[in-house]
Amino acid sequence: MCKTHENETLSDDCIFCKIIKGDIPSDKVYEDRYCIAFRDINPQMPVHIVVTPKIHIESVLGFKEDQAEILGRLQLAIAEIARRLGLDGSGFRVVNNCGKDAKQSVPHIHYHILAGGEMGERIV
Repeated sequence: MCKTHENETLSDDCIFCKIIKGDIPSDKVYEDRYCIAFRDINPQMPVHIVVTPKIHIESVLGFKEDQAEILGRLQLAIAEIARRLGLDGSGFRVVNNCGKDAKQSVPHIHYHILAGGEMGERIV
């Protein structure tokens, strides 16, 4: 394990932790003390941004009560990114996949911001 902010840890085996540490390059669109956001390498919409905390938590099920501020900070970051990218006028979707059946592809909690076209009424 590798130490990061405020005695939290990053995993040496996680692709998102490697992006956070700068070991893997990304097309970063936002970063603050709590999270990082970058363009998805396999976009599902014209705008597809991944937002992930700078600590290794496998899914929403792994959050602890003393980490609640991080969840709030992620939501604030998503709103800021949407405004910066001009998505606040036309709309966007925020998705979190949790676990195998939901097809969570990276076991590090993350949110997808999807935008840039009509998505229809269905969530997926």
